[in-house]
Amino acid sequence: MSNPNTGTPLVELRDISIAFGGIKAVDHVSIDLHPGEVVGLLGHNGAGKSTLIKCLSGAYKKDGGTILINGHEVEISDPRDARAHNIETIYQTLALADNLDAASNLFLGRELVNGFGFVDETRMEAETRKIMGRLNPNFKKFNVPVSALSGGQRQSVAIARAVYFNARILIMDEPTAALGPHETQMVAELIQELKAQGLGIFLIEHDIHSVMKLCDRAVVMKNGQRVGTVNVKDVTDDDILGMIIMGKKPPQAY
Repeated sequence: MSNPNTGTPLVELRDISIAFGGIKAVDHVSIDLHPGEVVGLLGHNGAGKSTLIKCLSGAYKKDGGTILINGHEVEISDPRDARAHNIETIYQTLALADNLDAASNLFLGRELVNGFGFVDETRMEAETRKIMGRLNPNFKKFNVPVSALSGGQRQSVAIARAVYFNARILIMDEPTAALGPHETQMVAELIQELKAQGLGIFLIEHDIHSVMKLCDRAVVMKNGQRVGTVNVKDVTDDDILGMIIMGKKPPQAY
């Protein structure tokens, strides 16, 4: 079965290998991601999924293979390179400053200043309200520290920060872990909104139900290698489980 997407992918990881002390954590793996698509990465701990994606976020350097962004080969040596290619990562910890409000977090390290060189808090709040209005219209808590926000609201602040600074490729690490059903639904809606805006999202997940609900395609890894890629709508939970546990490819995989 062939990949349903045509056109130039946003990202192509071709034949990527990463070794630690002679042990191959990622062994000649290729995956791609298209605009407006969510690709889930699944596998046991140690399967290599996080390691693979960290070569895209700039946290690890690949030992072999090629990274293409919009069809052009690029080198990503550190997170600054990743950001220059409009790649943003939202880790489970979210990397938010708990004592600051949403606007201060959105512009943390990239504050807007006025003509006198002072931080322009009014403009920062206005920009935050604008981007939140687009992503999560129900968000109203602009003047409280983010420590007072719920998990889903914190997630939306982290996503808004990425989107405001022109992310085209988003890496999300288990975005719904530790969230209740209502919050999970909120993140699902955020992801739908990002897809509609043409972003591509890599989702690192343990939960098959989240993958079935949020992803267009799923890539399963085992022992550093890719078992296969499936269109989520063509397979069952059990098909994906068989890939994770047994390394067994269903007929729909490619």
